[in-house]
Amino acid sequence: MEQLCHYIGGEFLPSTDWIDVYEPATGSVYCRVARGTMSEVEAAVEAATNAFPAWSERAAAERAAVLARIADALESRLDEFARAESQDQGKPVSLARSLDIPRSIANLRFFAAAAMHAWSESHTAPAMLNYTLRQPIGVVGCISPWNLPLYLLTWKIAPALAFGNTVVAKPSELTPLTATKFAELCAECGLPAGVLNIVHGYGSEAGSAIVEHRSIRAISFTGSTATGQYIARTAGPMFKKLSLELGGKNPTIVFADADLDDALPQIVRAGFLNQGEICLCGSRILVERSIFDRFLDSFCERVAALKVGDPLDDDTDVGALVSQAHYHKVLTAIENARADGGRIVVGGSAARVPGRCANGWFVEPTVIVGLDATCSANQEEIFGPVVTILPFDSDDEAITLANSVRYGLAASIWTQNLRRAHTVAARLACGVVWINCWMVRDLRTPFGGTKDSGIGREGGWEAYRFFTEPKNVCIKL
Repeated sequence: MEQLCHYIGGEFLPSTDWIDVYEPATGSVYCRVARGTMSEVEAAVEAATNAFPAWSERAAAERAAVLARIADALESRLDEFARAESQDQGKPVSLARSLDIPRSIANLRFFAAAAMHAWSESHTAPAMLNYTLRQPIGVVGCISPWNLPLYLLTWKIAPALAFGNTVVAKPSELTPLTATKFAELCAECGLPAGVLNIVHGYGSEAGSAIVEHRSIRAISFTGSTATGQYIARTAGPMFKKLSLELGGKNPTIVFADADLDDALPQIVRAGFLNQGEICLCGSRILVERSIFDRFLDSFCERVAALKVGDPLDDDTDVGALVSQAHYHKVLTAIENARADGGRIVVGGSAARVPGRCANGWFVEPTVIVGLDATCSANQEEIFGPVVTILPFDSDDEAITLANSVRYGLAASIWTQNLRRAHTVAARLACGVVWINCWMVRDLRTPFGGTKDSGIGREGGWEAYRFFTEPKNVCIKL
């Protein structure tokens, strides 16, 4: 059975202890990953610390060239990485091929280019000149989740490396395969030893060791709100820089004047892409009452047509949930919604996929109506192929419902009224708003949430600001 090792100081290091890794589509163990603890993190920090001076002093063009080589190599092996991502995470291979791996390539290329255009500021006054240096922080920790494994790992490490830092990264122990393959790619492409280090293991062990290590000066984390709270409590007293992208319970607001022919396919996609295991998914659909029945009928017809199947089949729309524990969590959430008075109009049960996937962790795409806005299914992140639909009667009510949760990550608005679109967008308490689209990402724009969806922003120059420290120099002329 394949063993996935730590990557520390340019070497793949085995472990004395291993964690079984399951293929979600079959429910069976297909490899093992190293179980890292404080000792492996300590070794990774030492390697990153030793590599930092030379890497940070290299010309930006040289750092950019290395990242560009890695991007080219990843593109040349796109199908291999897509299949690995699908096997490891349970997502349809077609999605990994069209979204996850291309976006990982784009992350690398974007921040390679950004390194070439980094800027600073100067301020003049009579007989004085101030200028600001933007210098890399040093060793940074990047902790990425299981839902978009390589996509979000590269979203963090690409800007960190581009702007001169060295990295200690921890992918999820549930989905370690593409991170390990990516480390192999980096070594092949000439990334110096110690610049990127990957420590595998549990969040409570390897992840905590990264958060608690005093030589790691910044933490970029994507994951659950509960873990984000722990990181803030732990790292705050050590004055680390933090970027925490956490959970979401995102509203999809559909007004009566929306172009439903255009909107419906995108709203279905927003609810069920990647089995609903995306923090940006529109899991709360708010529909103006005058079109509620028409919307519900058309929406449910499209959802019922989604194919749940083997993730390695190109025609599969909905794959397997990432783990048995998460599978049971999602099914429990559906049962709780039913107990709260919800009416299941589509799905609502485990899905059975014959053949090699007979023991996999599949859940039917599920649509629930008739729930109160304050119930658990409308307040807490389920993170599965489950959406709720609620009616509203006015713009003010739609905004109140949209803002009535503790999260504030993203929202989408569907209307042909431009004035309404701008007005509602300005009043939504979230970090990202899409109008007549969903999950359209421009890497130049700031990304992040409010309230319990996190703190900080990444992307574009926000990533430059996060992964560097400003130093002002004042000269008397």
